[in-house]
Amino acid sequence: MLASSWFFYGWWDIRFLALLAGSSLANHFAAQCIHRSISRRGKRKWLLFSLIINLGLLGFFKYYGFFVGSVEELLRGLGLRAELPLLEIVLPVGISFFTFQALSYVIDVYRKKLKPTDLLKFSVYLAFFPQLVAGPIVRASEFLPQLRRPRDPNRVESGRGFRLIAGGLFKKVVIADTLATRLVDPVFSAPSEFTSPEILAAVYGYAAQIYCDFSAYSDIAIGCALLLGFRFPENFRSPYLADSLQDFWRRWHITLSRWLRDYLYISLGGSKGLRWKTYRNLMLTMVLGGLWHGASWMFVIWGAMHGAWLAVERWWRDRHAVSGSTSGRPGVLRLWLKRAVVFHFVCFAWIFFRSESMGTVGEILGGLSRDWSSVALAPPVLLVLALGLGSQAMSSARFERLQSVFGRLHPTLQGAVLALFLFVVDLLGPEGVAAFIYFQF
Repeated sequence: MLASSWFFYGWWDIRFLALLAGSSLANHFAAQCIHRSISRRGKRKWLLFSLIINLGLLGFFKYYGFFVGSVEELLRGLGLRAELPLLEIVLPVGISFFTFQALSYVIDVYRKKLKPTDLLKFSVYLAFFPQLVAGPIVRASEFLPQLRRPRDPNRVESGRGFRLIAGGLFKKVVIADTLATRLVDPVFSAPSEFTSPEILAAVYGYAAQIYCDFSAYSDIAIGCALLLGFRFPENFRSPYLADSLQDFWRRWHITLSRWLRDYLYISLGGSKGLRWKTYRNLMLTMVLGGLWHGASWMFVIWGAMHGAWLAVERWWRDRHAVSGSTSGRPGVLRLWLKRAVVFHFVCFAWIFFRSESMGTVGEILGGLSRDWSSVALAPPVLLVLALGLGSQAMSSARFERLQSVFGRLHPTLQGAVLALFLFVVDLLGPEGVAAFIYFQF
């Protein structure tokens, strides 16, 4: 399994295979030293060693150019000139994901929630190819126990695995890539050339695109792991049906949300102490979570927007808790109103996430009030957009029934059904397949 995973990663660029292997070795060494240290001071020293190694590598490869460019811009604003060394650095694929997994392992050992394993098992955990590139971010406590016993080929959940892979391919190729090529990318590249309805459709389109694109990768990763006998935690749960932003983050990229909660928010103090510190911790967590997505001030702004909204939500709940008032369970109308408000805030924030600069944001927002006289959106694009957003309300029970029916078919017939499905997906999707959005993070 380790050889297969290293081959998979080395196929992209064999030079960075040493980075992955080195990360495995360094973090295994740090975890072993933490476990063997008697004093708390010794444990903290090796934890600090792991933090420096992991965050140092992540900072160098992902944020060096961003830091240098920001410093130069600041100095120019102050009337100073400085030529800082700018290196052409290739961002290793998946470095954010396997770095977070390595950190969670070492921190769990430090917190005595986990005993360190041997180097081979830890290396498999860090490099396991289905989720190596873009998650889900799996905890060592979830993955390592599955390595302690052989997988039984007769107990592989092939029906669910194939269903997740097939559904992921449909979401990626037919929905996400169609919206990207025929709506989102053209509008965000030149907003001034489109009417207000087209720009609004592109904003909604990006919300559907990024959900279908990223949840598709997660589904395919979970499905591939199932075919190998491994179970991963779910990563998405109808996020656009959330009735609060906190609820949204319990449904969107769930494995990242809980990582930020357990290893960043709680480490900052969580909700303990004074209330203003809780709001500060929420803000810092989301700003750093935004920066994790990429070396751009647009991601920082996006994170700050989510952090500010979460802080306001927390303040509102604290205020009502003190007064003793409670609204009880909301009615249907109020529930959907709350969902609509949260959904439109998330869509508004996606504008900053997708835009290259504040100039693009200004053009998008300005274009929303420019011209509502004409619409030139193709019906197939609108249908795909409706399908992408409407998929939130689709019952999982129906898919599970189809999965059950598929699982009872003869293997030859299963292969024929999957082949036909792949043919239809290829027929409906655009020419070629774009890279997954989260590959750049």
